[in-house]
Amino acid sequence: MSQRRTVTSRSQEPRARFAEELKALREKSGDSLRQLSEKVGWDFSLFGKMENGHTLGSADVVQALDQYFGADGFLVTLWELALGDQAQYKDQYRTYFQLESEALSLWHFGLSSVPGVLQTQEYAAEVLAAGGIEGEELILHVEARLNRGARLVAEGAPRFRTILYESVLRLMLRDEKAWRQQLEHLLAMSVRPNVTVQVLPFSAGPFALMNNYVMFLGLADGRAVAYTENDLHGELIEEGSQIERLQSAYDATRDLALSPAESRKFIGEMLEEARCDPST
Repeated sequence: MSQRRTVTSRSQEPRARFAEELKALREKSGDSLRQLSEKVGWDFSLFGKMENGHTLGSADVVQALDQYFGADGFLVTLWELALGDQAQYKDQYRTYFQLESEALSLWHFGLSSVPGVLQTQEYAAEVLAAGGIEGEELILHVEARLNRGARLVAEGAPRFRTILYESVLRLMLRDEKAWRQQLEHLLAMSVRPNVTVQVLPFSAGPFALMNNYVMFLGLADGRAVAYTENDLHGELIEEGSQIERLQSAYDATRDLALSPAESRKFIGEMLEEARCDPST
């Protein structure tokens, strides 16, 4: 019972929107809370709390519900919005999450951290905690990142390319074992047919995207959109000439990066150095 939907610009805050849509999907299915519990698993009281807005639930619960209702990722998208911002998501950011869930290809450039879809649980937890997120909110944010990353290994996964500045790999976690595990995960993902990882080394010198985080989304209708972000501002870009300029900057940066094979060798050498370092 596929029910592909579009995230609209309703003013309702994300947590309430998620609760309302969850209840609407259940009622449309004709299930009571107890019947839903029997069919999907988990205690019926949890679903009641989710519909009342008392809790958002975890990634595996929401993913199971999304699949059961045939919501095609719509419910997961609303959950992620509710996780990230209880009141402050702008319409363009909501639109971006919906577009990301539908994209056939994703091209990323990162200056400071591994992209969320390639982060391990431990890496995500430490990075998010450094940004001031803690407690239950931290647990839910980490689960959201892992859930989004699962798209890359699912059937019909989108094509994903990332160019990582060398500083991303040099920035060690406080937990050195977790940092090594993250490097190992990058190597493992880089050999998947739909994933390309390239490293932009310090030796490349100045480059076109020196001040930008950027993600390009290739959509099924042939359009491309981009999302750029710095510490203070994020922007969804859909205008053709701006996309072209950003794409040219991305292409120029990619030309300076190591090839995928050279990048795997680079990451592998870093990993070997870390394993041999007596301080680790």
